[in-house]
Amino acid sequence: MPDFRKIAACTVALSTIWSAAAAMAEEKPSIVTVVKVTGENWFTRMAEGVAAYGNDNDTVATSQIGPGKADAAQQARLIEDLVAKKVSAIAVVPMDASSLEGVLKRAAQRGIKVVTHEADSMKNTLVDIEAFENKAFGARFNEKIAECMGKSGKWTSFVGSLGSLTHVQWADGGAENAKKYPEMELVSEKNESFNDANRAYEKAREILRKHPDIKGFQGGSAIDVIGIGRAVEEAGLQDKTCVFGIGLPKDTGSYLESGAVDGISFWDPKDAGYVMNKVADMVIKGEEIKDGMDLGVPGYEKVTVKKGAGDGIIVVGEAWVDVDKSNYGKYPF
Repeated sequence: MPDFRKIAACTVALSTIWSAAAAMAEEKPSIVTVVKVTGENWFTRMAEGVAAYGNDNDTVATSQIGPGKADAAQQARLIEDLVAKKVSAIAVVPMDASSLEGVLKRAAQRGIKVVTHEADSMKNTLVDIEAFENKAFGARFNEKIAECMGKSGKWTSFVGSLGSLTHVQWADGGAENAKKYPEMELVSEKNESFNDANRAYEKAREILRKHPDIKGFQGGSAIDVIGIGRAVEEAGLQDKTCVFGIGLPKDTGSYLESGAVDGISFWDPKDAGYVMNKVADMVIKGEEIKDGMDLGVPGYEKVTVKKGAGDGIIVVGEAWVDVDKSNYGKYPF
């Protein structure tokens, strides 16, 4: 006959173990990365880095979400939901940095650690991570455009939105660089594409109609050069225009081949996703992020740390990559 007292004792013991395991699972820190838009290849690539950090570090749970379209209000609502759930940390790439200050302040008040990317003016963040100095990056684009167009003629700039701080900084860096060349004329600056290749295409067509002699285009959103390249290609102006901007090799390859886009630069979104989650994990653990530190990710081996707009810090890497027709095939994304 079974000893029911022993069975009961074992049941209580197993129940205690299961309860402890469940509690540990619940206590596992959660880092949620919130991107500008879901479905864009840039952020699909970023999700690989988010997942990779979670796979490499089983003491933390990582995930990525974003709105179905590039919309600051939708992004804010997603973050509000995360604040209500009281996740451990939020790593966000803001569509419009200023519009998120309030909700990120509430997150901090609830003890949620906030890390940002492409938002060096934000006050309610503990760490903002930048792949490089943004105005210098914009100046690099413009210098390539200037050389291509013989340092004379009309040129224009695109941004995902006027609220996308880094895009505006790149456009401003380009405009500042162009002042070195008095024969270059900036027209219709900071065209908003809202991270939509079709909008970038329509804007580029509009500019080509208004300024048929335009020679230079500087793209700010990761998909601007796709829309611009399409408009240039359709107009048969590959040999008369100079198109440079941020982009991904696979997205832009056909336009690089045709000459409708002359060159792109980028930082690997996978590495950015990984380093955002690493920094968020460090903040959760109370670890210090120091000037000159190696964060173990390409382009972030010797970061610069400086004071942020609020009480946090800005971490700056040197992670840019320049690509043209000759070498874009080396990159599998």
